[in-house]
Amino acid sequence: MSNISRRSFLRRGAAAAAAFSIVPGSILGKTHGYTAPSDKLNIAAVGIGGMGNANLKNMETTDNIVALCDVDWRYAKPVFDRHAQAKKYWDYRKMYDEMGDSIDAVLVATADHTHAIISADALTMGKGVYCQKPLTHSVYESRLLTNLADKYNVATQMGNQGASGEGVNLVTEWIQNGEIGEITKVECATNRPIWPQGLNAPEKADKIPSTLNWDLFTGPGKMLPYNKIYHPWNWRGWWEYGTGALGDMACHIMHPVFVSLNLGYPTKVQGSSTLLLEACAPQAQHVKLTFPARDNMPKVAMPEVEVHWYDGGLLPDRPAGFPEGKPLMPMDGGLVIFHGTKDTLICACYGREPWLLSGRVPNVAKTERRVETSHEQDWIRACKESPANRVAAKSDFAQAGPFNEMVVMGVLAVRLQNLNKELLWDGPNMTFTNIGPDETLRILQKDDFKIVDGDPKFDKIWSNPYNANEFAAELINHTYRDGWKLPDMPKS
Repeated sequence: MSNISRRSFLRRGAAAAAAFSIVPGSILGKTHGYTAPSDKLNIAAVGIGGMGNANLKNMETTDNIVALCDVDWRYAKPVFDRHAQAKKYWDYRKMYDEMGDSIDAVLVATADHTHAIISADALTMGKGVYCQKPLTHSVYESRLLTNLADKYNVATQMGNQGASGEGVNLVTEWIQNGEIGEITKVECATNRPIWPQGLNAPEKADKIPSTLNWDLFTGPGKMLPYNKIYHPWNWRGWWEYGTGALGDMACHIMHPVFVSLNLGYPTKVQGSSTLLLEACAPQAQHVKLTFPARDNMPKVAMPEVEVHWYDGGLLPDRPAGFPEGKPLMPMDGGLVIFHGTKDTLICACYGREPWLLSGRVPNVAKTERRVETSHEQDWIRACKESPANRVAAKSDFAQAGPFNEMVVMGVLAVRLQNLNKELLWDGPNMTFTNIGPDETLRILQKDDFKIVDGDPKFDKIWSNPYNANEFAAELINHTYRDGWKLPDMPKS
């Protein structure tokens, strides 16, 4: 692909976005970036073999799927076959370069580590973006997408579909109406992972299937030898590509916490886990994030609050008065417990089936907007509305970006646990303030266990000492592989 062609195209897309942002909505036509509600969007999709397939099924009933991109054409074949009319690509950059003028919006459902760059390039072209959860792999990437979406004023949505459900609405309305009083502690848990975690890095390379472009799968990440344990789907448990059970499920489970309590940046974080390895997420984790007091709501104060996360089979204690014989973990694999001064609110994944431990059923005003269609269709609606009059989708990047920072901050807490202290976080500047310039950090690279003469023997291989500040900085803002570059952070 010609770099000159790509730069030229991005300039045209940015100029068009800037132009339509100052034209009155009443005279906007589709050529200016606004699609009338009666018209259909032309949607391109990147990453269609897994969750992207499900997302497309909720888009294709009303709008046009004009281009499809995936790095694994065997995995993507059912979707390619279903949309034979769509142009097919391996590399999203080539798709943007060739199809950009005819694309209105983009679905991104690739592995976590490529969400940011694919979404950011689409935003700079003035395209609406629906990006699967977690929104990004790092804190910096989340901040960047938040600011780019604001700069280019396009419709966005993170794929945490529970955000459009009734559960989040009810939890928010009950809490902000003061039904359980002030909240200083929330506990969240999942029964995930259901994919391999806690593993040593593979020591052999497998043959790359002819239907898989491993270089494009790797994208901006570190080039590792291909192994079938990474792809498909199991990449979630490997730090290079995924964010473990926390990144995968917290965007569903913690969303009602973030929304109802008006959370922003945490000030303190602390993580612990089962065996922590350099390459793979641990089998079970506990994270504590502390958020400062926020402005009081009309009917309830918002004091400092601790938010706890558990996964891998770890669970919080059963609250006093929790019904005997009732499982603490709901069948859908997600649990939230809001501890209030007046009552305790408990809900499942997506905020579903909220109930109060007292047995009381609140009757409060409906203050939250209801979505009558689907999460995907809520985004499509927003894409078709003029920027001046648009009603934001339920998990647009203005909210999803800061929320995702909270989620990946939990990943940072776990990966930095060997510093053996609670970490102090400066959210606006995206840095830890209590890691000394000369502090070092060692990470376990390999752990083998065997029995010799009836006794257990442990063969542990540790990394050389890392400078702790440099290690943390790389987790906060990744260094991309040569040939891959994010757009610059917009100036505030």
